[in-house]
Amino acid sequence: MTRKSGVPEGAWVLIADGEKALFLVNEGDELDMNLVVRGKEEQENPQAQDWAANRPGRFNDGPSVHRSAVQDTDWHELEKERFAKDLADQLYKDAHSGRFEHLIIAASRPALSALRDELHQEVTKRIILDVPKVLTNHPMDEIEMLISREMEKA
Repeated sequence: MTRKSGVPEGAWVLIADGEKALFLVNEGDELDMNLVVRGKEEQENPQAQDWAANRPGRFNDGPSVHRSAVQDTDWHELEKERFAKDLADQLYKDAHSGRFEHLIIAASRPALSALRDELHQEVTKRIILDVPKVLTNHPMDEIEMLISREMEKA
């Protein structure tokens, strides 16, 4: 018995984490999914400790000699947020120009959360499934199997 994938023909699938994004398109149909790479985005984002050039700053707590540390900016996290914003902007342009009707997003929980915060309503109304899992380094057959299983649950 053939199991129905449930993913419409032409649906876009975004596989992302905070630094990489893989855009796939289903060139198969709802019965037999065939995901094909449409594009890839990658951002160079050094680890947080690599960004820090200085030790954390300090400030006086008033007239006493006590001084408190100031937390350093987490540039690594800011870059991940900017990456989510860039992805959201690209998805909006593509949705607005009618390049896709259905969207599936599989991303790490932090990336998915950041992306949801940035997505335009034009894009969110096209989302048929979102999966909070990191799949950026998985082979295509595993991605297809997992998405098919998640569509079945939904």
